[in-house]
Amino acid sequence: PEIFEPLHQVIVQKALPIDLLDNLLKAFEQDVKATAEGRRYSDLPALLQYCELSANPVGRLLLHLYGVHDMASLAQSDAICSALQLINFWQDLSEDIPRGRYYLPQDLAQHQPPALLIQTLCQQAGQLMASGAPLVHKIPGRAGWELRLVIQGGLRVLEKVQKLGPQAFHKRPTLRAWDIPVMFWRCLWM
Repeated sequence: PEIFEPLHQVIVQKALPIDLLDNLLKAFEQDVKATAEGRRYSDLPALLQYCELSANPVGRLLLHLYGVHDMASLAQSDAICSALQLINFWQDLSEDIPRGRYYLPQDLAQHQPPALLIQTLCQQAGQLMASGAPLVHKIPGRAGWELRLVIQGGLRVLEKVQKLGPQAFHKRPTLRAWDIPVMFWRCLWM
């Protein structure tokens, strides 16, 4: 159909890796099936495998556009994207669970009280983000600063989830206007 022609032109013009686009489609399909079947992720590695399809290709596509292809940068990008995906999951617990979307690693959810579970999940996502954060120094100009802001935005949401603790199952934390100066300040020190 005509709708795919512009996408095809961009893929050809930018020489975008098709496997990354394919992974995004696989993630969408996996998510739809998992939700329909009420499937849950057994542990964090299983959830991170989903992130490899759903989040990591986005970062790798952006790196491709900036001509960054070294393995260390790709790994850092994957860490950032997976961390952002996890943070989004933890931010949306109060909305996803009632809709039958379960992203909590079951090995943790079944054996930890809610307060400890939220603490553990936030700690894991924060560590993952920290491992990828040095990538900001490899991305040139404005894009590097935008990446800093994305990272700080994710970390700020993570702080809010952590502060809510078990209330994150009932209330969705959001960024507010007063969070922006904090995020900008932290960007300067990355």
